[in-house]
Amino acid sequence: MGLTSSSTGAKLLHDDIEILKNKCDYTIAIAGNPNVGKSTVFNSLTGLHQHTGNWPGKTVSNAMGVTNFNDKSFLLVDIPGTYSIMSNSQEEEIARDYICFGNPDCTVVVVDSTCLERNLNLVYQILEITNKVVVCVNLLDEAEKKGIEIDFDKLSFELGVPVVGTIARNKKSLKTLMKYIYEVCSFNKPSEPLKIEYPDIIEKAIEIVEKDVSSLLANHKFNNYRWITLKLLEENKTIISSIQNYLNIQFLENSDILNSLSKAKSLLEKNEINSSLFKDKIVSTIMYYSEKVSLNTTNYKKQDYNKRNNKIDKILTSKLTGIPIMLLFFSLIFWITITGANYPSQLLSNLFNFIEEKLVYLFNLCNSPAWLIEIIIFRYVSNFNMGNCCYASPYGYFLSIVYNFRRFRIFAKNCF
Repeated sequence: MGLTSSSTGAKLLHDDIEILKNKCDYTIAIAGNPNVGKSTVFNSLTGLHQHTGNWPGKTVSNAMGVTNFNDKSFLLVDIPGTYSIMSNSQEEEIARDYICFGNPDCTVVVVDSTCLERNLNLVYQILEITNKVVVCVNLLDEAEKKGIEIDFDKLSFELGVPVVGTIARNKKSLKTLMKYIYEVCSFNKPSEPLKIEYPDIIEKAIEIVEKDVSSLLANHKFNNYRWITLKLLEENKTIISSIQNYLNIQFLENSDILNSLSKAKSLLEKNEINSSLFKDKIVSTIMYYSEKVSLNTTNYKKQDYNKRNNKIDKILTSKLTGIPIMLLFFSLIFWITITGANYPSQLLSNLFNFIEEKLVYLFNLCNSPAWLIEIIIFRYVSNFNMGNCCYASPYGYFLSIVYNFRRFRIFAKNCF
């Protein structure tokens, strides 16, 4: 199956979730940018069969749930939303480590169909780690409103993995998604991650280091040598530390690795590429692929589909108008908090006082006893008026009447 928490020496999930994982046939990671409907897809697939908590040692929450398809059970892990897995935030670290070392049988990358190019950056980063991926192009209803059409077959061909269009609340589209997930999970052919062609000089540097990395990891189940080589050349200490932690190998203490890294860096420096520029070229290459694929697979019926949003963004983010608008919003929030909220509160209070007076008058016309008026009107309406949410529903109203009748019976029994 691959690396587990025991084989890496690090726990990625809680013990109870590990038990649940062992009971399920497959484990699915759900990744994606924030606000692409990732959690909606997760909730629609798992329903009420969910578990929530925090990632071990982190303040970032997690959600996991179980769903069934074709007589197989799937544990779905909702990875924190992130735009990249190259940086060092907690969300990015969790997403990267779980995809690399959490051993999911399939990773579903949810993308926004209305801004495919931006979302493909994350898709390509994940495809560099594993090709056991299904790309879920979500929010098709929003894309249709904006006149955006995506050729899923062509996109699948370009990425080399299954692509399915979904509307998160449409059960039919989610069944199609589960069909692709099932096919990826049950396909036992060894996976080879996507190979992005970087500039020639970077490819030569990768080739120098990758030979020693592959020799060092010959007896390990994690065999993505190219991705590890890229991270070593990037000199990102946080990512390198995570890799060393989960693989139990000190790459930077191995003489062969150090020698090959020295040769590769010398080659890069001769071509005026330092570690910062190296990372920039990696990112720019991924962005180039994302832009190219997006242009080849997306058709815009309305060329000005995003015109209104661009105008709003221009106003809100402009140096000239952005700061005054922000200060205006802050002032409005402070006014509502300190003074503004008193006006609707006073109106509600007047309304309930008016209702109370009319109800008392009505009950008096019916010659109702004082204790009944006390229970039904003064207690319920007054509590509602004071904002006591316990009485703000019919069920709460019923409980309050029962409770007060019991109090009246006790009072009557003691008096008579």
